[in-house]
Amino acid sequence: MAFKLAVTGKSGSGKTTVVKAFLNIFREYFPEKSILLFDNDLTSELGHSFGLDIRNTIYGIRSGKHEYKTGIPEGMSKQEFVEWAMEDILVSLDDNVDIIVSWFVGSKDCRCPITEQINDAVLKLIDRYDIVIFDCEFDLKYLNQLVDTDIDTTLIIANPTDESAHLAKRIEEFSAKYAAGNQLGVIINKVENNDLESVYEMLKRYDLDVFGVIPTDHSISDKSSQMVQDAIKQFYFRLNLPQVRE
Repeated sequence: MAFKLAVTGKSGSGKTTVVKAFLNIFREYFPEKSILLFDNDLTSELGHSFGLDIRNTIYGIRSGKHEYKTGIPEGMSKQEFVEWAMEDILVSLDDNVDIIVSWFVGSKDCRCPITEQINDAVLKLIDRYDIVIFDCEFDLKYLNQLVDTDIDTTLIIANPTDESAHLAKRIEEFSAKYAAGNQLGVIINKVENNDLESVYEMLKRYDLDVFGVIPTDHSISDKSSQMVQDAIKQFYFRLNLPQVRE
């Protein structure tokens, strides 16, 4: 069974940087584990951060607009076709890491068979991996419209401002019912060292469950940051994720 981490938050909060930091940490801690990056954000920024322009998406399967890399095999059921198409749109980053992009998703209110077929195909796909990282669109609701799966840990990325903290509280409330009672909390990103005291005072006002703080990395330019990785390692032990055994 896969360990599933969802990273949520407002666009611009640093979600993609945090997702890539967790990917690098998992690679370091568990080099033998298979990892799926699941881009559920409408901006599809995660793929771009690896220099990829991923045009083939789960939405393309749903809409019938996907251009397949190979000929479509004959004699498949509709469910088998969706599962085959899901394999076709996977992009490999290396031997142990793949990425898939959802883009637009259908509403759960839609009773068309393709909604359930995609849900079942995504469940089957993610269960093949040891670790799945979801880069989410704002909160967990959008992901839940695509696939109904339990998330082990959901992280809300927020910046050290009243506006961002207020929004994080709303995301926490919106996501709670989709987190299925599992771990849900906040990471405060882009914090200046001299702002720590005011940040903690702000968090008290909003009653946020904060797992950790990530300092600002002024040198970051490619969505990859050793400083961010090192900060996450300081609170990684608090997260309901695979832990390194001594």
